[in-house]
Amino acid sequence: MRVPTRRLAVAALSALAAATAFTAPADARSHENAISVQEVGHISDGGRVTLYGTYVCEPSSPRGVQIQVTLAQDSTRLGFGGQQAECDGREHDWSASASLELVNLHPGAAAAEAGLQAASLHSGFTLRVAYLAQTERDVHLEEQHG
Repeated sequence: MRVPTRRLAVAALSALAAATAFTAPADARSHENAISVQEVGHISDGGRVTLYGTYVCEPSSPRGVQIQVTLAQDSTRLGFGGQQAECDGREHDWSASASLELVNLHPGAAAAEAGLQAASLHSGFTLRVAYLAQTERDVHLEEQHG
């Protein structure tokens, strides 16, 4: 079975995002690219977690920049995101959600990591990931009803 190159790149990028540890401050800036994470995230009655923030990326950024998020609490790590970033030099809001069906996250303290990243395939199908901006911060997950 042949897997389309784009699907393979997205799957590899998502797996890489879930396994990557970021080391930048809560509002990281690299050149004119930046990403931030809000202090409060939500857990819905429907079993989804959502984080929020802002980002900026320059028009000269590579094509296909995505927002990737990792949320850690207790011994659980959940990677999600994949939202396409609009790189026009202006600040944009972002939100990313994931199902809690297979993981055990609960209201309370957690650690969030977010990054603006671009992946490209090179000869020999080598996947290269470039991080345009990265951030991490402590967050508080709150129950959201309704």
